[in-house]
Amino acid sequence: MRILVTGGAGFIGSHLTDAFVAGGDEVTVLDDLSRGRPGRLDPSIALHKVSITDAPALRAVVESVRPELICHLAAQIDVRVSVDAPADDAVVNVVGTVNVLEAARAVGARVLFASTGGAIYGVDAPVPTSEDVLPGPEAPYGTAKYCAEQYLGLYNRLYGTRHAALRLANVYGPRQDPAGEAGVVGIFCGRAFRGERPTVFGDGHQTRDYVYVGDVADAFVAAARTDRPGVWNVGTGHETSVRELIDLLGHASGRDLDPEYAPARPGELQRSALANDSAARDLGWTPRTTVADGLAAVYAWVADGSPDRAGR
Repeated sequence: MRILVTGGAGFIGSHLTDAFVAGGDEVTVLDDLSRGRPGRLDPSIALHKVSITDAPALRAVVESVRPELICHLAAQIDVRVSVDAPADDAVVNVVGTVNVLEAARAVGARVLFASTGGAIYGVDAPVPTSEDVLPGPEAPYGTAKYCAEQYLGLYNRLYGTRHAALRLANVYGPRQDPAGEAGVVGIFCGRAFRGERPTVFGDGHQTRDYVYVGDVADAFVAAARTDRPGVWNVGTGHETSVRELIDLLGHASGRDLDPEYAPARPGELQRSALANDSAARDLGWTPRTTVADGLAAVYAWVADGSPDRAGR
């Protein structure tokens, strides 16, 4: 297929680009490079420095490339930024997504949208959480992602398209900038490599569903090949606590880690994990990488100097 990846120079996007290229697809990347880095991409990949908020420029690229599939990963991804500037977050995550949908409609392309599983379901969701649980986001970021999902569904109803959304758990792996909640793995690995103590906010019993970036790329490829509309969780279905992360990292690094504890951050979810039964049934996808193996890969990447073109 001809595929356009928005946000393709980012952490997840660059891994996804590699996965499609490995499968023989023709891939083009669109990224405003606010977070993305060209060095993450194979030099043969065409890169257009364009923001999804610039509708005319976005449409010009799409009409030039004429992709059959657009994987839409470009986003404002920081929950804290969304709280401080909700309107700015909505411009990128809602209006930007509508711009992508309109550009896709002009050339008849299907859209796969990278949504959120950790921020969309809310504090009262059962764990593990399935897609039929009504979202109750606690921040503008999750609200904007849910709104964008609704636009995908609307376009499917209005225009008979087959757009789909993947609700991602806490994605981690090589190439991830150590920022934000999901960057805790990178942060901890960096501290361990430098011989520093990791900082744990709260008692360390809070859990997340950590899914390896290579598995996430495989989920997008599976959804692309399935060619059907839907909303699917992409996670392991298992909870891993912060204390468990530290224990596993100690084993991976060969260091005796002694965390320091800080006050819990207000509003932080205490538990989160995504049921992946629907993705297994509809896409034939299940994660293959254990947290132990994934942590070892990230630590090896940090120890190697955190190269942009790290492997999967």
